Amino acid sequence: MKQILFAIFATGLSLSALAQTDSTTNEKVDTIKIGGMIIIKKGDRSDSASNREVEVRMAKRQHRKPSNITTNWGIVDLGFANYSDKTNYASAAVQQMVPGATDKDALELRTGKSVNVNVWFFMQRLNVIEHVVNLKYGLGLELNNYTYDRDLMFQKNPTRITAATEDLKKGKLAADYVTVPMLLNVNFTPKRDKGFGISGGVSAGYLYSARYKTKTGNGDKMKVHDNFDLEKFKLSYIGELNLGVVTLYGSYAFKNMWEKGLDQQPYNFGIRFSHW
Repeated sequence: MKQILFAIFATGLSLSALAQTDSTTNEKVDTIKIGGMIIIKKGDRSDSASNREVEVRMAKRQHRKPSNITTNWGIVDLGFANYSDKTNYASAAVQQMVPGATDKDALELRTGKSVNVNVWFFMQRLNVIEHVVNLKYGLGLELNNYTYDRDLMFQKNPTRITAATEDLKKGKLAADYVTVPMLLNVNFTPKRDKGFGISGGVSAGYLYSARYKTKTGNGDKMKVHDNFDLEKFKLSYIGELNLGVVTLYGSYAFKNMWEKGLDQQPYNFGIRFSHW
């Protein structure tokens, strides 16, 4: 009961504090704010109800001013990995690397099983023009898993890709990069956290880990660690589309992912889980 009485007393005290005198007319003015609505009563309390003026106004919204630099931590991308195969399978270099291959069907991927997962430690957005044009950059890991449709084995020193001697449940090449993205962002709704916008730019990645994993029908697993003549550096065009609560991303490499032999340009696309 004491808490209720104290709340009533505090409410009355706050309302009475809003009472003020109009300096131009010397009449009493009571102001009450309820949510986004302001009620103004003019006239002395001794006046009759018909002589008191009541005005209702809507409070002005206070828009927060966006910061010139904002940071987003722990962004995750989930999508698909694939490549555009431009390999000349009749060349001697390719035949040495993939003996007996006649066309791109030899290294065709399982689309639904080849995935891309990116983990961005952070991304920052730097205001350039009125928070509409921004510069975005960050640092993270780009993880690509290429699952082949055929049963293949990867050998190292030198790299050779051959048919497996037994049926495989899975054969997957993993290529992981430390990547730095740099994008120019156009934000159509700068006053909203989950707004609409578009970004485009480039990324530079360094191959820090590669391996080929197999799994037989009996459940036996094997993992071979090697770079398999993959290019150490990966440069890509990158893009991002903000659709309110949903953000889509995509990337397409400048050039071949292999140092020699095969000619395959990787690309990724999917959904980005971000606070922007």
